[in-house]
Amino acid sequence: MNIEMIRAAAQRLEGQARRTPLLNSSFVDEIAGRRVWVKAEALQHTGSFKFRGGWSAVSALAPEVRSAGVIAFSSGNHAQGVALAARLHGVPAVIVMPKDAPQLKVENTHALGAEVILYDRDHEDREAIGADLAEARGLSLIKPYDAPEVIAGQGSCGLEIAAQAAAVGIVKADVLVCCGGGGLTSGVALALEHEAPEMRVRPVEPVDFDDVTRSLQSGRRESNDRSGGSICDAIVTRSPGEMTFPLMRNLCGLGIVVPEDDCLRAISVAFSRFKLVLEPGGAIALAAALYHGDQLSGDHVICIASGGNIDAQLFTSALQTYPCP
Repeated sequence: MNIEMIRAAAQRLEGQARRTPLLNSSFVDEIAGRRVWVKAEALQHTGSFKFRGGWSAVSALAPEVRSAGVIAFSSGNHAQGVALAARLHGVPAVIVMPKDAPQLKVENTHALGAEVILYDRDHEDREAIGADLAEARGLSLIKPYDAPEVIAGQGSCGLEIAAQAAAVGIVKADVLVCCGGGGLTSGVALALEHEAPEMRVRPVEPVDFDDVTRSLQSGRRESNDRSGGSICDAIVTRSPGEMTFPLMRNLCGLGIVVPEDDCLRAISVAFSRFKLVLEPGGAIALAAALYHGDQLSGDHVICIASGGNIDAQLFTSALQTYPCP
């Protein structure tokens, strides 16, 4: 995994992925006590950064391999990213999703033309299901984070952050990344190491699902006790990836752990001040900037708002329960 792979992925994404904006609000700065910049990946195709990795991986396959189709496992955002990339390439896609995935994400994945296979995340192994189906049907398995071309695609977001930050005069900042298995975190960290070396990537995770934070502290891959049960479903994994963890260990600062209620508060702030719709896992980096500033340093913080695929009921509840100040 290297910077040239990220640059190559960015070239393949040119004209396919949106160059999402870097947003700022004086109201949000006041809450945080520093300048807060939001990289609005919720405005990416399919509502999350995952389209970057999906397109990167599908487009990197040899045409004769790609034509047989692809398979992925995901709670929803990677599912949609791969499904759309496959549809745009004119190839079939099979997506393995947990039964408790948000209904919106399941419906959207169906709507993008993918075959959806549901599984019980507490009693079944999605990797085994995906591997078996890939072998049986001759499909190419695209993992959600532990795959070089997926990491490379996510890293294109880091290249954009470096250029956009430089354009407004930001050289040094903490870059907060909503973190599950670490594909986005490691890809962005690798991109910034080369393009903006004074920026420091900080993984952000929900309480009780802080495997990356604990792994960075111990120096080895730690695991969570549970694989589900958080409203931050998009970033819940058992442990950091085998491929992503060494990158994060070498390139990232300490993790930040955020309660779910802070994610809901951040959803309300994002909608009120940026007119941006976020899901809990996609709002967690902003929540860290707003409510955990004691763990940050410097005048600027950049947050990746990684996804906006939230059910209407939960979104409405967040706005009603935590009206924006």
